[in-house]
Amino acid sequence: MAAVTAKEAQDWLIDKIAHRLGVSSDQVSPEQYFDEFDLDSTEALILAGELESWLGFEIGTTALWYHPTTKDLAAYIAEESEQRAAAS
Repeated sequence: MAAVTAKEAQDWLIDKIAHRLGVSSDQVSPEQYFDEFDLDSTEALILAGELESWLGFEIGTTALWYHPTTKDLAAYIAEESEQRAAAS
């Protein structure tokens, strides 16, 4: 499986968050903190599940805590994805 780039992960996250909020993607800043998006816990769980399905691997439950913006999380996802691709 090919590694996901930070740009691909960031674009995916922004598109999904924008869709859930009912806004255009350009209204979601990569620097904005996840807790500022007003997603309830159910929406956050659904988003996490969709992300894991898209990636093909699980993201740790603390990932959003340690990577609190889409930009930060996308960089983490790219790093994890690269490691998994190299190991397979």
